[in-house]
Amino acid sequence: MKAKKAVLVSGAAMAGAGLLCAGTAAAFVYRRIGRKRARRLNGKVVLITGASRGLGLAMAEEFGRRGTKLVLVARDPWELERARQSLVERGAAGGAEDVLVVPADLHQAEEAKKVVERATEHFGRVDVLVNNAGTITVGPVENQRVEDFHEAMESNFFSGVHCALAVLPQMLRHGNGAIVNITSIGGKMAVPHMLPYTASKFAAVGFSEGLHAELRAKGVHVLTVCPGLMRTGSHLSAMFAGDAAREYRWFSVAANLPGISTSAAAAARRIVRGVMASETEITITPQAMVAARLGNVTPEAVALAMSMVNRLLPRAVAEKSGRQRGADVRGLETMPATTIGDAAARRYNQTA
Repeated sequence: MKAKKAVLVSGAAMAGAGLLCAGTAAAFVYRRIGRKRARRLNGKVVLITGASRGLGLAMAEEFGRRGTKLVLVARDPWELERARQSLVERGAAGGAEDVLVVPADLHQAEEAKKVVERATEHFGRVDVLVNNAGTITVGPVENQRVEDFHEAMESNFFSGVHCALAVLPQMLRHGNGAIVNITSIGGKMAVPHMLPYTASKFAAVGFSEGLHAELRAKGVHVLTVCPGLMRTGSHLSAMFAGDAAREYRWFSVAANLPGISTSAAAAARRIVRGVMASETEITITPQAMVAARLGNVTPEAVALAMSMVNRLLPRAVAEKSGRQRGADVRGLETMPATTIGDAAARRYNQTA
């Protein structure tokens, strides 16, 4: 009996050692592949939507530092010019000639097509498309308008569809390329007081996963990114409905509290590493990782938890007074947003 036990222990030890060696070898190979792919980013053309501020600008800086040429797309031409200037000043671009800015309203499929054509004419091709453009309206469903749902779908879902379909012909023709879809943990689990945003992000996740299934064997890499809360300064640009000042207060605190949120720079680095490693899906922040997995395994528990969170949020107001921008309703703002949040807003072009 003792002999059998010794054999079993010895076998387990050998298996463990084998796994350790295999894991070490795999890690070594992964790092080597990562370094090779990192070099391959040099000279690539990266088109980023929603790139004039926030996470889009943070990703532009991270891609630019790796030697890429950048195409920045957003609606506001002045914000785009400020973004280009900041990238050059921070050394995230070789020069102004390496950063093309294209103002466009991506709600329109024709606009997306023109953006891709302009980028291709200027740089010769598009190697990486990052669908980042989006909007968010925070407030109880009673104070959300049907227009808010349409706006969320146009910005968070259809803008990505339009750009992906516009760039896909050239990627399929070349047999390579990457499409990165910035969705949200709100596309994995329903978050209260963000219903238009959540609905549009669920659609974006489905589109991205389906796109990956169809394009993987054709040489086009599709990465689905599901971030949690990030310190991008976007609380100032977000729209708020209902009791706007109180809605802004809880949202701005959550979006800027260390431990709950992550920095835009850290999120951008993680996304770029995901592109280089040809990952299929990444979730940013530990809370988002846990929530994404619990949503699949224990949907009833997650639904109950979200219902309890909803009870802590501001109540709906009687009148639908429209939406107000975060920067205009800062009266009840608390410390994390006024210090950490303002620093992020200045860094990522969220303030004039």
